[in-house]
Amino acid sequence: MSELFPAHTVDTAPPAARRTMGAVEKQFGFLPGAVARLAESPELLDGFLRASALFEAATLGPQAREVVVMTMATRNGCHLCVAMHTGRLRALGADDTLVAALQAGEPLADVRLEALREFVLEVLATAGDVPDGSVRALLGHGYTLRNALEVVLGIGAYTMSTLANRLTSAPVDESFARHLDPVNVAS
Repeated sequence: MSELFPAHTVDTAPPAARRTMGAVEKQFGFLPGAVARLAESPELLDGFLRASALFEAATLGPQAREVVVMTMATRNGCHLCVAMHTGRLRALGADDTLVAALQAGEPLADVRLEALREFVLEVLATAGDVPDGSVRALLGHGYTLRNALEVVLGIGAYTMSTLANRLTSAPVDESFARHLDPVNVAS
């Protein structure tokens, strides 16, 4: 656990991070602890937020995007991302079994979403050297080649986020912590 990274305010952050921090604070109604720490590197903060926005604009559906994010979050042990994205899944109306399986890093009952989760894990395990058969399996579940590349975009964005959150020991803010079920969160 790092105590080296300061929790910046908009006033103490490097000048290049202040505008972004203000926009995030306005969006959430408070400044998330992760943003306060990531502001130490305006480039990382802006890079993650831009990559995340691009991923949000992808053709993968909202629940599918959350499967990608939650797979990354549990794999990388980022409890902050698990909490935030559990909240997003619940806002999307995801059922409790889907949420619990994602939190635990376990197979999903929905075969289409499970195919996506498995594809994310295979992309990670092979550093992108996924066999054509695996890509065809993803396509066989109604996804597209574009979706396969969007998975890589999601992995990239949430590699930045999960690793930076862990490096800086970003706290799980109270408004996100209510989404954590300690029994179901993979360590």
